[in-house]
Amino acid sequence: MRLQSKLAVITAAASGMGRAGCEAFLREGADVCAIDINAAGLDALKRDLDPSGGRLHTIVADCGDATGSRDSINEAADKLGGLDILWAHAGIPGPSGVENLDVAEYQQALTLNIQSATFAAGEAIGHMRKRGGGAVVFTASVSGLVGSMFSPVYSSCKFAVVGLTKSLAQTFAPDGVRVNAVCPGLAETPMKAGFVGRNNDAAEAKANEEKYIALVPLKRLCRAEEAANAVLWLASDEASYVTGVALPVDGGFSCK
Repeated sequence: MRLQSKLAVITAAASGMGRAGCEAFLREGADVCAIDINAAGLDALKRDLDPSGGRLHTIVADCGDATGSRDSINEAADKLGGLDILWAHAGIPGPSGVENLDVAEYQQALTLNIQSATFAAGEAIGHMRKRGGGAVVFTASVSGLVGSMFSPVYSSCKFAVVGLTKSLAQTFAPDGVRVNAVCPGLAETPMKAGFVGRNNDAAEAKANEEKYIALVPLKRLCRAEEAANAVLWLASDEASYVTGVALPVDGGFSCK
């Protein structure tokens, strides 16, 4: 088991890639604390993945709130008895353009896509240092590697996450803390609709999805478990000499 006896936190864990990550981490031997604002989703996660109890803990928290983000990481470390791994996965598509941009929507995108990652890591690293090291993985995006004409705000946030990754990898290497990012392409998750169909137009959403797939060498979307498996590897000791990396999981979209 690749994460035997490891103590892990996953934010935005109630659905999609986060849920797939909980399943993969538990399968590979970790104890996991799942954080999400969706209480019902966390209840379902607990019921489905850890019905006998003891290995999956849950915390209802708003990762977009700085205090809530910090407090939830500390509470998770208390529940687990320490912290070895953080997958900071919280994020949203945000607004589709910059013309007539709503300030509140813009601030929400910044808050959930970059502030939440920064505060979560800032709180988690101290707990990892006490255990002699650990692994932080951020969810960036292929749009953090290649500019997106459809999602400029999201893309700018994810470029920032990649920059944060590279900076923190250097800062905390002496503490034995590795910092990496996973960069999925468009994925078959509940958030997909927010990327391809922001205008609630089914025909537009279908056309945007087809346009995207046409640019992917493997000619399909990412699956949640494929992104989660990449995070699993980055978090494991198999990647013990890997830090500061932004790993594409995009079917070849960014290789052109």
